[in-house]
Amino acid sequence: MKSFINYPENSDFSIYNIPFGVGVFGKEYIACATRIGDKIIDLAGLYELGFLDEIKGLDENVFEGYTLNEFIELGKSVTNAVRLKIQELLLENSILSQDEEALESCFFDVEEVEMMMPIHVSNYTDFYSSIEHATNVGKMFRDPANALLPNWKHLPVGYHGRASSIVVSGVNIHRPKGQMKPADAEKPIFGASKQLDFELEMAFIVNKNTNLGESISTAEAEDAIFGMVIFNDWSARDIQSWEYVPLGPFLGKNFGSSISPWVVTLEALEPFRTASPMQEPEVLDYLKFEGNKNFDINLEVFLQPENSEENLISKSNFKFMYWNMAQQLAHHTINGCNVEVGDIYASGTISGSEKTSFGSMLELTWRGTEPLKLSNGEERKFIEDNDTIIMRGFSEKNGIRVGFGEVKGKILPSI
Repeated sequence: MKSFINYPENSDFSIYNIPFGVGVFGKEYIACATRIGDKIIDLAGLYELGFLDEIKGLDENVFEGYTLNEFIELGKSVTNAVRLKIQELLLENSILSQDEEALESCFFDVEEVEMMMPIHVSNYTDFYSSIEHATNVGKMFRDPANALLPNWKHLPVGYHGRASSIVVSGVNIHRPKGQMKPADAEKPIFGASKQLDFELEMAFIVNKNTNLGESISTAEAEDAIFGMVIFNDWSARDIQSWEYVPLGPFLGKNFGSSISPWVVTLEALEPFRTASPMQEPEVLDYLKFEGNKNFDINLEVFLQPENSEENLISKSNFKFMYWNMAQQLAHHTINGCNVEVGDIYASGTISGSEKTSFGSMLELTWRGTEPLKLSNGEERKFIEDNDTIIMRGFSEKNGIRVGFGEVKGKILPSI
């Protein structure tokens, strides 16, 4: 496919993508949007001009909303049809390409649009689904010979996180404060975290509501998943290590998580399906699945000190995940837990087998014992004030590239 909009070959936002987001257009109004190359398209405007009239089930201009929730709740029969229609409209010599009014009123340069949170997040669950990450953490904090806890290979471990502190890329995060207990101290102390970390994750967004008592099977799961974003689950390791027994993460996690502004649909990622790692022992029946349920998504993490350049510190891939999204959603709902439109389910830190593919500072510096050397001569054990963390992700195969853009966040001093 070739579009009438020109963009570089390495653009994350090719005509094969057609992601969805929400933007402030020209500091004047808010609308749902899509993107191709460096052009952001006002979907509310396209709807008003009649370009989406033929789509059944799209009976009102849901694109005037301040989030994507109303749109994605229409279900895949509608959202897929909208995506395919937009793709058709962006082809060379399309009706849209000849419509000067639409091109003038609906197409904006990226600099003219401020991206917002794409969804209202009803609930947030964070999983722990990378075997390499779980093994690394187990070696550091427990018995290296028994790094994985007994349940880990039998179910996707997760916890319910804080939805209110999830923010969009570009929103800065203040260093959290809390209780910590240094190894050489008898009692805990209070103060700003000294071991602030990122966690490289992906997250999926649910498009439906279910009733209490209902479950979603692995076969049904992908119909309930609208799309994916890059997810940075900021973590205060020193606060977390003191508080997490017996109920798990709390203040060490809930101060902030960051997501990329563009939601990439599962349909756009279809060409990049890949097999999941072999699961041994065999899982219980409700966690079994057919076909390839994982996706080959290249992931990169950069650390940028203030007034300095970006440093590539990690290269990983979503395909390393031991537990896939279908299994995560099936497990989450097998007890009858209901889901809501806009729910976010994060993967947990994504690490590969090589040190360069580890998805957190905790692992990259091995709990601070092996500091990272940066291009400006500085070293990092953990994230310092005014450091910026940038994550980027994309899939590429047979000349087709579909990407997520980036999620960026700067750490400000405690307040």
